[in-house]
Amino acid sequence: MTKLEELTALLVNEINDFNNGLEKLEKINEQLKETKIKMDISEYKSIIESHQQQMEFHKETLEGFEKRFSNKIKEAKMYPTWAVVVFIVCMVTCVGLVSYMFLK
Repeated sequence: MTKLEELTALLVNEINDFNNGLEKLEKINEQLKETKIKMDISEYKSIIESHQQQMEFHKETLEGFEKRFSNKIKEAKMYPTWAVVVFIVCMVTCVGLVSYMFLK
């Protein structure tokens, strides 16, 4: 009977240890469920901000180039003004001479 009592005591101790282990695991499981995982994005944030500043600089540079290019196109003329005036005067003179020759 002593051996049976010893075995029973050992089983009771093992069951108690097992229950204590289960309770600890349940507490840990609850803590894990309540814990929210957050990523540290500060490094990525700084990289993105520097990239954004570079993109802003490139955008401003392109806008400045576009404005200069647009102004050049607006100011550009196909022919100089003096050449257009000389051409018109020559055409009027030629038409006048041709009509004078036909009417004479």
